[in-house]
Amino acid sequence: MLAAAVLTSALVVVGCARDTGTTQPSAGGGTNAGACAKNAAPQVPAGGAANSAAPLPNADASGLKVGLAFDIGGRGDASFNDAAGAGLDRAISELGLMKQNTKELTAAPNESEDAAATRLRQLVSEGYSPIITVGFKYATALKTVAAESPNTKFAIVDDNSVELPNVTPLVFAEEQGSFLVGAAAALKTQTCKIGFVGGVEQPLIQKFQAGYVQGAKAVAPDIQVDVDYLTPAGDFTGFSDPAKGQVVATGQLDGGADVIYHAAGASGQGVFQAVKAAGKSAIGVDSDQYNIPGLADVKDVIITSMLKRVDVAVFDYINASAAGNLTTLPKVFDLKVDGVGYATSGGKVDDIAAQLDAYKAAIISGAITVNSTPSSS
Repeated sequence: MLAAAVLTSALVVVGCARDTGTTQPSAGGGTNAGACAKNAAPQVPAGGAANSAAPLPNADASGLKVGLAFDIGGRGDASFNDAAGAGLDRAISELGLMKQNTKELTAAPNESEDAAATRLRQLVSEGYSPIITVGFKYATALKTVAAESPNTKFAIVDDNSVELPNVTPLVFAEEQGSFLVGAAAALKTQTCKIGFVGGVEQPLIQKFQAGYVQGAKAVAPDIQVDVDYLTPAGDFTGFSDPAKGQVVATGQLDGGADVIYHAAGASGQGVFQAVKAAGKSAIGVDSDQYNIPGLADVKDVIITSMLKRVDVAVFDYINASAAGNLTTLPKVFDLKVDGVGYATSGGKVDDIAAQLDAYKAAIISGAITVNSTPSSS
């Protein structure tokens, strides 16, 4: 298979910039490796990239009280939380959910499990059901609170470890969408060197890294990828530190990278600032960040974004809850159900869209299997 063939042919340069924001030097010495030799896109049957998902009819959600427990950053992070908020807003607009019957609460950086549990208990005590927890960091608190409150319905984004009958996991194939933007980075680079900035070094964000690197190598086997994380596992400030994001991205740019993809929440705003200052290219995450009003000053450097349709998952979960049938939800929001993808706003990837869609079709068909953990090679 194409993916397997290219994975062994290139070196990934990995650094971990937790406090200093520095990257390790790349193998081979120079900061500009020149143009990459690039593989042809896979051949796929006509229509092979079509998604299999059919939209469900809208249910009446006017009788629901919906609680939304945001991850760190809350609304306004221009990324993950805003996507969840957009799903709630769409339910208000399209499903008859009354705004006064919704409540939003937000996590604090590095808060205790007790604080997270208290937030969920508050929503339960006020009669909200379903309650949607945004982010894997809620898993421990949710396991406790959901067991205490069997008559309350919960969902959790990005975690499937809470195995209780009143908890629905909303998980994504982040690696698949990241593969596509990795391919875009390899098709766009002029230096044969690109970068990845992760917020916190833990398994979920490593899925973004794994897919990005694999997609880049599928296109350009000799490409170099600088990988840096802002904070180690357990320190969630990496998702809310734009200053550190800017420092780390600047280090990658100084080392020769000319396209940088971030999976760092609100810290990505600093990545964009660094890329803009350097006159290079960036790739956003979760939402179509080109169209985020708060990022208008850097939108010109955002060539695409990896779309992780948290908005779709939140909306679909509320819709299914209103209909009283959660079995209609997919087990994983992947390319087949349009749960992940890539953005085309700004027209900056129009010239490579056919190649990206060929890779998309190959993933959907099973011709390419995307790894969810980084390669050690």
